[in-house]
Amino acid sequence: MRVIAWILLLLLTAGLAAGLWFYQEWQRFGEQSIHRGGPMVLWLAPGTSFTATVRQLETLGTTRADWRWRLLGRLYAPQLKAGEYLIEPGTTVLELIDRIERGEVRSHRFTIVEGWTFAELRQRLASDPRIRPVSRDQSEDELMARLGCDDCYAEGRFLPETYFFVRGTSDLEILARAHQAMNRALDEVWASRQSDLPLDEPNELLVLASIVERETGQASERARVAGVFVRRLQIGMRLQTDPTVVYGLGDDFDGRIRRVHLRTDHPWNTYTRHGLPPTPIALPGRAALEATAHPAEGTALYFVSRGDGTHQFSDTLAEHNAAVDRYIRGRR
Repeated sequence: MRVIAWILLLLLTAGLAAGLWFYQEWQRFGEQSIHRGGPMVLWLAPGTSFTATVRQLETLGTTRADWRWRLLGRLYAPQLKAGEYLIEPGTTVLELIDRIERGEVRSHRFTIVEGWTFAELRQRLASDPRIRPVSRDQSEDELMARLGCDDCYAEGRFLPETYFFVRGTSDLEILARAHQAMNRALDEVWASRQSDLPLDEPNELLVLASIVERETGQASERARVAGVFVRRLQIGMRLQTDPTVVYGLGDDFDGRIRRVHLRTDHPWNTYTRHGLPPTPIALPGRAALEATAHPAEGTALYFVSRGDGTHQFSDTLAEHNAAVDRYIRGRR
């Protein structure tokens, strides 16, 4: 009996020691840093299994697919959410699994720049490998119809700002967010506009704001430029702005505007036609919308580039011609 008792005691001791070792090993496994180098990215496609996830981690060099991972999969049976996950230095095994279960996917940025044309926006979306192309082959009319705006032109209808998204987001989703943001911004700015503007509807404000956007990149000048155009509209004077002519030329523009361009009539040529062009010529930002809705007071009817990003404003044609001689012809 005494021998049996000793055997049982030894077995119990061995079992306790094995259990303690297992517990400590399990604790170390769960709390160990899975990666000690620079940040790495784990991409889980929809339907990726836990075993396949561990294999990807092994391929990335962050861990070995040993018995502890297999046991983790059986004990916890994690519900993995598809997406892109950033593995930062010091991330533990359990932290990573918890993050994947909660779907804390990596966020990316896509910035729509003020003054881009809609064509440029589509090109940038199409060239971004993080964004899934679903509307690439659609015409502008088809695209706007999918966005719920059948009778809308696409130019100018998307608000320039930074949009956050996860890898695999479609170009249509980003365009929808930018379109909704522009609708909200335009409604807000139109509601707070100066009362005596020579504009009959929000679309006209959008068109004029796009011209202001393309005429100056100086925040301090936007309202002054808008004031010049508003005063011209009020007295029936043609806008005579080069960016509208360039927009109308499209692919025929070679980078230099000539007299023949100014004299060739088309719907966007504000040298040959009175009033606003039929559509915006670019994507105006919120600041350009605000400046157009609240133009600066003054008497200037002309402005010309000084060549340093700023403009010389003039009240009379004689003053303007002198400024052109100084800043344009003088540079030539």
